[in-house]
Amino acid sequence: MKLYYSPNSCAMAVHIILEEIGKPYELALVDFSQAAQYKPEYLAISPKSKVPALQRYDGSVLTELPAISWYLAKLYPEAGLLAEGIEAEVRTLELLEYITATVHMRGYTRIFRPATFAPTKDDEPTVIETGRSMVIQGMNILEPVLGDKDYLLGNYSIADCAFFYIVYWAARRAHIPLSARLQAYFDRLMARPAVQRMLAAEGLH
Repeated sequence: MKLYYSPNSCAMAVHIILEEIGKPYELALVDFSQAAQYKPEYLAISPKSKVPALQRYDGSVLTELPAISWYLAKLYPEAGLLAEGIEAEVRTLELLEYITATVHMRGYTRIFRPATFAPTKDDEPTVIETGRSMVIQGMNILEPVLGDKDYLLGNYSIADCAFFYIVYWAARRAHIPLSARLQAYFDRLMARPAVQRMLAAEGLH
């Protein structure tokens, strides 16, 4: 399999999952700094012009972080990244959807790409603050789900792989303070060997 990724993007979640699974895979860099996601070579892989994209063993391509995450967890159940049973699966999908569609796309996109939402340059600071408020609200909603557990659903899962990039961006990109509980959770995730291998491969820290 081949993962199309850009460093420090939401593709980190899938990158972690692949490292947790431990099967051979390839990395294919999509350099956002060179607008590679809009070039014909990548559009032939994913017309959506975004990452992650996963080229599977049969050559077909799967996109969208929740779908890729669920697929990999089901393909490799021995990795233990998705609890069995319909209730556990639907709760995992619920978390993946909220993390990606709300906290990331509604919150972080405003922080990192304010011009997309701002009518004028002068409006961009307001857009950024709105994004920060959305991210903080999202983390405030997800923190009680974590509670006193080590991981969101008790056992480590693909939901934690996704939530990792949310708290990583808060700590390392957006400079949004983490609560004591989320800081401990972030430290716990950072200590995982799979996360460390992902960070090293992407040139992050």
